[in-house]
Parts: sequence; structure tokens; C-alpha cells
Amino acid sequence: MCPRSGRMIVFFPTYARRLPGENRWRATVAGMISRPLPSKSHRRTLAVGVLKRLLELNETHLQSAVFQRRADAFLFQRVAGERVKITLGGRQIDAGQSDRVGHFQRSIDLEEAEVDALVESAGGCRWLRYEAAVAADDGFDGQPASAASAVGWIQMIPEEGISVISDIDDTVKVTNVANRRELLANTLLREFYAVPGMAEVYRRWQETGTAFHYVSSSPWQLANCLGRFFHETGLPSGSMHLKLFRLKDSTPLGRLPSRKRSKRRTIEQIIADFPRRKFLLVGDSGERDPEVYTAVACRHPDRVAGVAIRQVEGKPSRQKVRTRLDRLGSRLPAGCLHVFTEAAELSAFVAGG
Repeated sequence: MCPRSGRMIVFFPTYARRLPGENRWRATVAGMISRPLPSKSHRRTLAVGVLKRLLELNETHLQSAVFQRRADAFLFQRVAGERVKITLGGRQIDAGQSDRVGHFQRSIDLEEAEVDALVESAGGCRWLRYEAAVAADDGFDGQPASAASAVGWIQMIPEEGISVISDIDDTVKVTNVANRRELLANTLLREFYAVPGMAEVYRRWQETGTAFHYVSSSPWQLANCLGRFFHETGLPSGSMHLKLFRLKDSTPLGRLPSRKRSKRRTIEQIIADFPRRKFLLVGDSGERDPEVYTAVACRHPDRVAGVAIRQVEGKPSRQKVRTRLDRLGSRLPAGCLHVFTEAAELSAFVAGG
């Protein structure tokens, strides 16, 4: 990331897969380019004013380090039409051009020998590190600005094994999505904190070679914040598949809306990319994870080893949630759906999977 006066580039954690029958890997590079809003811009003042009213914020809240950091993650100008070139092992690769919302994505093929020479091991997984930069601009008020640079990571996932496709909010991170006021406070005012025990369970799975994909309704703006949260709590790193969110799409940060169809489409793509792997789907009862996961498991009964749903408190009542989950579970093979309230209940579930 460059200084506040210049452009910023954020890479999203992605994965690479071996192409069937070939000595090549296909990797995805993805990210976003933006420019911070000036501190006195009309758009920034308006957005902060709306958040202040929604959350009844006082000056202490507005000046807190957490609020400043999280607000900065959302209050920026997207930079379209910017070409990104990455450096991987001394080779420069064109990663494409940012689109109208500042995002870019590119698939690149890597030879087996190239991967073997560059791969780094961490947490029982293999990763490729790459760097990128975009040219400097004039900054704000005509002041010179540094070029934006960043480091990205690609997880090399073997053809066979177990993969976990996991939600984030209220599955591994306490968010309270069902309560809008609490959702906003947990997103903007409070340090993120983990659902008790989930990091320990996920680490034990990782030690057996399990790979992780985090498919969530959290917005891409929080990618860096979530990356720090994962590191601090010990949650295994993995590819991130978050949601595109723009302040003008709704009341600012009002609901951080989930799109059921988009989430299923992402999960289906991951399963298709790894035809010889088995998958565990882990989510919570707060939104539509049970319905999405059930639909995926019904379509891929030989690929989905199990569905685990954390039952969260709140509305509707526990009994109504249980009735809903029982109805969905009746569509799946016996023992496929596992409902849990404590993370420790998942250990035997995966051992059996």
C-alpha cells in the first residue's frame, strides 16, 4: 500500500490448481486498485455523517483507531483502467487492467519446475509469493505521490485431498449479522474477535493437509482487515471469495447484503476446479448457508463429504431454526448434515468425514 496521498493496491488471496494430465499449474491473480478520499472531501464527510447518525457515534468513537482504520477501508475512490504487472520469480507478468470498480483478475499458467523453485511452505500448505506495482500519480493538491506496491499470495492446492469451504461472519468471526446495529458496530467500532474454538479446530484440520476457501458475504474492502484477523487469531490462511459492495448500492454499510446465487456460483466453481478433492462445507444458521450448502451437496453427493452448520442465537427462535435445519437435512444422506453450537463438536465430524 502506498501513502495516503497516492494509489493503493490490495491483492486478494487466491489459489492455483494443477491442470489435469499436464505439468502446469493454473493460478489466479486478483485484487483492487483505489485512491483514498481526501479527509475534507464532500463524499467522505457525507458518509461519515450517515454512519455517525446510524450508530449514534460521538467524537471519541470517530477518533478511535478502530473506526479510522475500518472507515478508511470503505472510503476511497476506485481507480479504473489501471494496468497491473506482477513480478513472480524474476518474471514480469501482465495481470490485466482494473475494471470500472477498480478490480482486476487474471489467470496465469506456471510450469511445474517454475513452481517448485519458487514455492514457500507455511502452515502445512504451499504458497507462491508475488509482488506488483502501479505507476505513481500526482496525488492530491498536486503533491507528488509514491507508486503503489503490494505483495500477494497464491495457495498451491494438490489435486487430491480434503478442502473446507467456510463462511466467515458468525462462523469463525463474531459479527451478529441478524442485528443490523450490532453488525455495524462489530464491523466499524470493535476489534474483530473469533468464535471460540474455531481457530483451534481449523488448525487441527490444516495439520492433516486440509485446504481452506473462505466464501463470505463480507465485502472486499475488509480483505486486509480480515487477513490481519486470521493471522492474529491463528485461523488458517486460504483463498478469499468476498462480495462486491459499494456505498451507493444501499444505505451505507446498512446490511452488507448477501447474494445467495453468487455464493453458490463461487462454491460450484471451486468444486469444479478440483474434481478429485472432497469438500466440507461449514457455515452458520444466521443467513442462507444451510440452503446454499444443501443445494450444493444435493448436486454433488459424491464430492461433498459433509455440511456443518453453527446454530446461532437470535431470531427466529432456536426451535424454528432447528425445524428449518431438520427439513434441509432430510434431503441429504444420513449423517451428512451436522448442526453444532460449540466448536469442539466438529472434531469428530471431520475425523469421520
